[in-house]
Amino acid sequence: MMNPWRLRLLSRLDTLGTVRAVAQAANLSPSSVSQQLAVLEAETGTQLLERTGRRVRLTSAGLILARRARAILDHMDSVETELRGFGDEPAGLVRLGAFQSAIHSTAVPAVTRLVREHPHLEIELLELEPHESVPALRVGDADIVITTTDFDELPLGPDLDLVPLAKDPILLVVPPGHPAAGRGAAELAAYADEPWAFDMPQSYMANLAQRLCRQSGFEPRVVCRFSNYMMTLQHVEAGLSIALLPGLAVDRRYRVATRELATPVTRTITAAIRRGSPPRAAVRAVLDALRHLPDPPLPVVTDRASHSQF
Repeated sequence: MMNPWRLRLLSRLDTLGTVRAVAQAANLSPSSVSQQLAVLEAETGTQLLERTGRRVRLTSAGLILARRARAILDHMDSVETELRGFGDEPAGLVRLGAFQSAIHSTAVPAVTRLVREHPHLEIELLELEPHESVPALRVGDADIVITTTDFDELPLGPDLDLVPLAKDPILLVVPPGHPAAGRGAAELAAYADEPWAFDMPQSYMANLAQRLCRQSGFEPRVVCRFSNYMMTLQHVEAGLSIALLPGLAVDRRYRVATRELATPVTRTITAAIRRGSPPRAAVRAVLDALRHLPDPPLPVVTDRASHSQF
């Protein structure tokens, strides 16, 4: 009989590529991961791994099992929930990953409603940016993620089912009283000499902001990088930088001015689950709650030093 935990390790190896990466994700030593995969080979009576130099890769049989393991594990979770006696009533643990600005606007309202309506449902909320959430979903560390279909560096493949949730504009954010806080849409080329606040390297917003600046003909002078939008807004509010931010990230507690872009850019906020066997009742309940939330309020685009609405 195949061990579910070892199947999860094999699935992670297919997604992450190396035993060392699997070990880091599972909080194990590389030798422990290798040992458990060897036991899985013995359990299946099939060679799942082959060595190439100092690394290992999956054999054809290993690839087949790794890519079906996720569906197997999802089905086991569903069966386990049914055996608890809850039937179609949503119950058990659902791990929901969401990027920073979607947590307060989308995830928290959905979770608040769900825990009130389904007392046997447990939701673990994880902050995961798009470059983190899709890999987490594929290896089984999340059951649902709120992400964006616009992250070019990490396309969403046919192994995922997508549920569109909302649209969110990208805005230029400047300090109060800044000359850029004029009327009309912003041409990014006019801000080539400005100091810029960026997200962390390889994140969705860092890559998008860099790409938009380069398309406008300049290389941005980045003076700070923050993984937290609140810190970015505080830096902009202090007059130390300007930034490109999603509308949902512009918190009204900060005195900043926002302008739409002359060439509008909008991200599509999307929920994603793994494609395979039908999702269990708990996952369906979370998806339904996300899908039926009221649309997040659009930001108020302002041209003066005032509180912005998120």
